[in-house]
Amino acid sequence: MGEWERVFRQHRPLPPHPQRGRARPPPRSAAFRCVLKHLHGAALCQGAEYQLRLSLFDATYHHFFGRTWRSSWRAASPAPPRSARATFNEVVYFHTSLNHPGIAAVVEVVMRAGKGGGGSQHLSCGFGIIPLFHGGSEVTDPATEDRALKLYHGTPRALLHPRFQDPVEKNKYMTVMEKSHLQYGLKSHQPLEAIFHLLPENLLMSGLQTVPGLLPARGDTGDCLQKPRLMKTVTCYLERLFIQLYPSLEEFEEELLDLLNSDRLLQANTAPDGEEVVVRERRLHVGVHNGLRFVQAPQVAVLVPGAELSPGRCQGVPSSRARDAGQALVLRSRIQLSEMVPHPAFRVCFQLEYVFCSTGRGSGKALSGSARSEAADMRSVRWAVWSPVPGTGDTDVILPLRGGARRGPCQTLVYRTPPSSRQGKHVESGTVQFHVSTDSEEHLVTAAEILCKDRDESKKPPTPSLRVPAPRRTPVSPRGPGLSVSQLVASPRSTGQTLQDTTQDGGITHLEADLGLPDTEPCASDQLQALPFTPLQLPMAAVGLQACSSHVSLSRAALARLHAAGFPDILDCNQEPVEISEPVELGNFNLRLEEADPLQGNEIVLQFLAFGRDAQGGVEGLWPRTVFLTFQFYRFPPVTTPRLQLVSMEGGLATELAVPAQLLVRVNEDGTLTKPPGLQLKYMVDPAFLRPGEQRWFLRYLAEHSLQIDVWDGDSLLHFGSAAIKLEPLLRQGQLAVRTYHELEVATTEYEPDGTVLGREALRHGALRPLGVRVAVRGHLHLCLANIGHPCEEIPGQLPSHSCIVTAPDSTVTAPGGRGYTLSTPGGRRTMWARRLVDVDNELEAALRSRRPEGWPKQRAWDLQVIDSYRDHIKGESIYQMLSQAITATRTVHAVLGTAEFFEFALRNPYSVQHTVTIEVDHPELSVILDPREWRHFKELTKSVTPVEEDMFHLREDLKPQVYLRPSETVHIPFKYQTFSADPAVVAAQGPAGLGTGANDKAHSFGKSGTKQTKLIQVSFQVSRGKPIALLRVKVEPQPHVVDQTFRFYHPELTFLKKTIRLPAWHTLPGMPVGVPGGQPEMFVRCSDPDIICETKSLGPGEPQDIFLKVAGGPSPQIKKFFVAIYTDAWLAAPVQIWQFYLHSLQRLDVACTAGQLTRLSLLLRGTAAPRRVRAFTSHPQELEVDPNGAFLLPANGIQDLYIGVRPRRAGSKFIYLNLVDVESHQLVSSWLLCLSCRQPLISKAFEISLPAGGGKGCNKRITYTNPYPSPRLYFLCTNRPDLLQFREDSFEVAGGEVYTIGLRFAPSQTVGEEEILIHINDHEDKNEETFSVKVLYQ
Repeated sequence: MGEWERVFRQHRPLPPHPQRGRARPPPRSAAFRCVLKHLHGAALCQGAEYQLRLSLFDATYHHFFGRTWRSSWRAASPAPPRSARATFNEVVYFHTSLNHPGIAAVVEVVMRAGKGGGGSQHLSCGFGIIPLFHGGSEVTDPATEDRALKLYHGTPRALLHPRFQDPVEKNKYMTVMEKSHLQYGLKSHQPLEAIFHLLPENLLMSGLQTVPGLLPARGDTGDCLQKPRLMKTVTCYLERLFIQLYPSLEEFEEELLDLLNSDRLLQANTAPDGEEVVVRERRLHVGVHNGLRFVQAPQVAVLVPGAELSPGRCQGVPSSRARDAGQALVLRSRIQLSEMVPHPAFRVCFQLEYVFCSTGRGSGKALSGSARSEAADMRSVRWAVWSPVPGTGDTDVILPLRGGARRGPCQTLVYRTPPSSRQGKHVESGTVQFHVSTDSEEHLVTAAEILCKDRDESKKPPTPSLRVPAPRRTPVSPRGPGLSVSQLVASPRSTGQTLQDTTQDGGITHLEADLGLPDTEPCASDQLQALPFTPLQLPMAAVGLQACSSHVSLSRAALARLHAAGFPDILDCNQEPVEISEPVELGNFNLRLEEADPLQGNEIVLQFLAFGRDAQGGVEGLWPRTVFLTFQFYRFPPVTTPRLQLVSMEGGLATELAVPAQLLVRVNEDGTLTKPPGLQLKYMVDPAFLRPGEQRWFLRYLAEHSLQIDVWDGDSLLHFGSAAIKLEPLLRQGQLAVRTYHELEVATTEYEPDGTVLGREALRHGALRPLGVRVAVRGHLHLCLANIGHPCEEIPGQLPSHSCIVTAPDSTVTAPGGRGYTLSTPGGRRTMWARRLVDVDNELEAALRSRRPEGWPKQRAWDLQVIDSYRDHIKGESIYQMLSQAITATRTVHAVLGTAEFFEFALRNPYSVQHTVTIEVDHPELSVILDPREWRHFKELTKSVTPVEEDMFHLREDLKPQVYLRPSETVHIPFKYQTFSADPAVVAAQGPAGLGTGANDKAHSFGKSGTKQTKLIQVSFQVSRGKPIALLRVKVEPQPHVVDQTFRFYHPELTFLKKTIRLPAWHTLPGMPVGVPGGQPEMFVRCSDPDIICETKSLGPGEPQDIFLKVAGGPSPQIKKFFVAIYTDAWLAAPVQIWQFYLHSLQRLDVACTAGQLTRLSLLLRGTAAPRRVRAFTSHPQELEVDPNGAFLLPANGIQDLYIGVRPRRAGSKFIYLNLVDVESHQLVSSWLLCLSCRQPLISKAFEISLPAGGGKGCNKRITYTNPYPSPRLYFLCTNRPDLLQFREDSFEVAGGEVYTIGLRFAPSQTVGEEEILIHINDHEDKNEETFSVKVLYQ
């Protein structure tokens, strides 16, 4: 027996369960290193010999696989106290791609005991289970210390028992061995990945065993797998290869075809049908095998009978056999084997494979066209192995072919010639002949010579080298995996080479069409490889509007001013005024106290009082004269308030700020103001209008949500700012009523424009920084929140059971609803009142009244005939409805945007025979969970205890899942409802484009809102012929969702908005080094709009993650609103945050200008169908001038020019918004986005002064300017910081060549620092003549 045969027979692993390989494509294999140290236990016998046996086990399918590894026998020695210990210290290596929680390693403890007659027997003493993967299919964390494996009584064959449960802890039949354990260590072993091509999967190997292709270990350890070193490879070439089959190729194939045709007729149990089996192709698989596995995938070449070749192409056949040259299978190319290693266990394996197909007898050839699409039959007929002879060079080799019931390296069944064959003594004979050569000057040497040479050298062993041979005329077969039949009949690739023999029978495309290519994939040069992701724009910081604590503790003076302003009082249910309560710390609420409150009616009052300017920062735009607010409370319709005028009052509502607030007074349609001041909105949340179980959702909404309020300028319709307030103060906590006073910061978020294309320096690793996002506080909104309790007669409906199991109804059939009135009598009986048929069916009523004959007897007979026909008409439908109701179960789901609702349906087979049930769902948002990992994840979240089955479902061609049910069996079908589409009322963007008459101050109720409609989803469980055995009706009750941040973008119309938003480092600890993996979990995002591209991209381990958005903008002035849900789990169970986005589409106008200089241009205005009085408003009136400045008439369907002048104060890029508003109806007519690209003017002079900081009267300075022209000129002065510098005169006139002194007054600054102030001197056309720079140091 040779070395290859010995290694091949000793290491044949048992394959995994067939269902495990079919489940999904195998992932990358994981390498392990297991150290079995010592066995310790009271049950060990001192002096006895013990052995450890390690096997791989699949708990899901109760299947052992791989090959059992056995340790050496070790004697047990005494160990205190009262126990024994057996020391092993043996290391086992293996790798597997079955990364599933059910895959484990099983350790068996075996004792060798003597028996009568002098022999010995092996007894199993116990076993233990070592888990390899976590529940998420991740490798078990490597242990920093040794682990103690608890042992169970018995033999590991108990794991094959049908009652075995996974996990083992839940199995009551498993008994732990007391005071006994195995000390072991398990961790991943990355160096093993370098020899995956030499070591097959699931094969347990000790470091002391020999792996062909590896050099022995250095030192005294002898562990060659701890740091494996590869032997040097040698490239071999096989050419002039041909195969001879006896007695002849023609007779061999004729007998083989007769046997296959007979077998085909026998399996089909039919008589000869005029078809026959013909040879479609002859293929040869050639690969290098090290006794354990193929080093690389075998190459596939096509063999051609010598009779089909021209006489000049049969040079590979010896001349002595020239008369038999036509009976040989010839390979017309050369095969290159670059993975050969000079080791006795390395062999070159050949496998001869035939491809057959059925064809008509008349043609004698394989059918084309539709016949090509039929599946071909592939059979292995012969195989052979060849071991290179050490010390030889180029030589001719003749090998005998093998067949029959022998185990070969290809692991396939091989054809055996029957004993009654006419081939006589050549039963399994045949030869393969070829010429072998190498490209190295040194011929193949023995493995012993290489090993001895390696021991003598102290340097690092040579790495495997692949030598590329010089080009020869003989083509070389390309390397590639085995070809499928679909690849064999495919059209040839466009390689630019001459195709040979493409007109063979059956249209077979031979590999010779691609010969001469390099040793790469055929299409590798045609496929572009994607480079690592580098963003083209810098990510901006995720700075949005967030709700914060806004309670304000009012002094007695502030309360007196609030009372003197005349705001209406808020009265409780006893008509008593509700006092303003003191601030309460958020988060200290009791949900049970709210549910037990006898006053279940909640009257929510929002009272908007005043609006004030922020004193800390300046406002670039003009302070608004009127404002209006937009928001949405719970699931009520979105609210756009009427215009509210800001009215000053003596004393104001100043709290901690120096600037008093202005009262909000409602403006009537005629322009007059209403009294009293303020705006009060009421929402009546009455349990009589709540759906069953919605009371708890509403309380959760108040406890967790915040109210997002947008403030708009009532005249210009420009967005002024946004505010957010926590709704938790509205929880009464058992009180009769509660009222709180709040002062909210109204802030606006300004994003810098996207920069141009960045250079490589800006995109290098670690150079990305978020763009600056400026959040400016522009004002303060004063409001009161109140919740008044009301008694209710109806008890609010409670939530159904929290169980995730939906059971099918019993077999009791009830009458369908709608056929009568149901009453409950005092005795507890239920009484059904009949209804007239004409009241039930409108069609019947119309039939009775139409074409009615005259006379009472005839009318009576006519009515009875119509009613009888009606009953026959609806009989089938009524019976179907009653039977369907008997098998229908109902489940109510309270759906929240982005949150998955999980439940299971207990499906029972009511029949005494097995059935395959098809599950049909009529809505895409409800789906069956097919992945067991996802199923297990949701069960852990919901704490359900029902079992999880692997590979439970089978998908049909139409992707409908099927499940197999035994007679009277019950299984649990997992369902998941998840919606990412927001309610239309929520998505309806609020703003000036949809400004209407506004909301009134009357109370709203849930019964009148109707913004969210109930959705019904039908699930049918059908057996053969579409017969249902169960029906599930899912009732979806949409609920409002949380909004954690709000973003508002302005973008040119009909273009794509592309933004990269940097996710906050929610899980990164301060001080963690950059690039360390594990700090930030992987993020996943989903968008509420399917037409928006939203995805996350990570720059690498330990790097921050970004969200990439690509949104298509609509026409101006459209506003698009959508939501983005952010997840940290791959199954998208519940979002950690939900972001709200607004995209305002505006008409774009690009302006190139210079800072401090006026640039004039015009806009073309188009009139609407009716004439309108319009006015232009701008977001930066100090930098943008419009002409006409006031209101003007825009004619109907006319065209008019609007002249604008831009004088930016700072260089750089900037956005300015321009609105054209109808001043009578306060509607937005047009909107523009001015994209400024401003450059810095040339500085002619520079000055520097020092001024004291912290107040004072400022400082007066003078500078001189000389008129460079000979004639008098008029000049105008302006500055980029009018808050810090004022001129004595804004303009001056100076004669030619004269000097003029400019008076400057510098205002005091409250902060210490350095400011650069520019002084622009412009001519009479406002063109810049000179610019002076003054650097002011405030000390």
